[in-house]
Amino acid sequence: MYPLQVDAVTNAVDVAAIATSVVGFVAGFLAVLLLGKYVVIPGLRRIVRSRGFDEAVVSLGTNVLNAVVWVAAIAIGFAVAGYGGFLSAFAVFGGAIALAVGFAAQDLLGNFVAGVFILKDKPFEVGDWIQWGGESGRVEEIDLRVSRVRTFDNELITVPNGDLANNAVTNPVAYDTLRQKFVFGIGYDDDIERATDIIVEKAEAHAEILDDPGVSVRVVELGDSAVGLQSRWWIADPDRADFVRVRSEYVTAVKEAFDDAGIDMPYVHRQLTGSVEVIEDVADE
Repeated sequence: MYPLQVDAVTNAVDVAAIATSVVGFVAGFLAVLLLGKYVVIPGLRRIVRSRGFDEAVVSLGTNVLNAVVWVAAIAIGFAVAGYGGFLSAFAVFGGAIALAVGFAAQDLLGNFVAGVFILKDKPFEVGDWIQWGGESGRVEEIDLRVSRVRTFDNELITVPNGDLANNAVTNPVAYDTLRQKFVFGIGYDDDIERATDIIVEKAEAHAEILDDPGVSVRVVELGDSAVGLQSRWWIADPDRADFVRVRSEYVTAVKEAFDDAGIDMPYVHRQLTGSVEVIEDVADE
């Protein structure tokens, strides 16, 4: 065979090999991509929605799985094309990069995971009044990384979801009713039974205090100057504004009734005794 013929055959073999690799890459890539797009991702959406996850979680899961499908499609494409060595080197390099990014962004990733659990477990929802870590306010927005809360002083607090997911959060409006408490102090010489009757009567007279469960009054303390009577009552459809207003109206009504009945609400008196010694130093010029 002449040299030119040998070169032609070699070139033809090289072209055929390249064409085979390209066809293999395209076939593997498209097979995995189409499988992921039309089978895996829709299946994930159905499973996540059937378990009651929020649409934000569904969207996040879809985006993450879509990225995984593209990476898997490229990897399978290279493997089918016969470039396994390149794929192994790329995987080692990508793993190192992913590890470094994971360490650098662990707090960020933790907040994302916490956001997913908040959206799934729903310890609170947009519009709820919550209390946490000495702060309180109304939830305005729940994102995957942070939640935004408007305080009752009209300040906006941006709270990392990790703080809300890993610490105790009180949700006073989680149920249809809410119990409130207040301690009324009366004098030691006053009639406890009469004071109790007034406290109960004023609660029953308030339109927004529930009759069932009814108000209850207990002696809870014997202080330095007063006997403490704790009143416990319930309100329906609790809201921060209603919480404060109902308590204020009720306490005011009890105070006025105590004044009319001659029941004292004493406060602590302190008397300071002692002597003052004045010392004068006279220095000779």
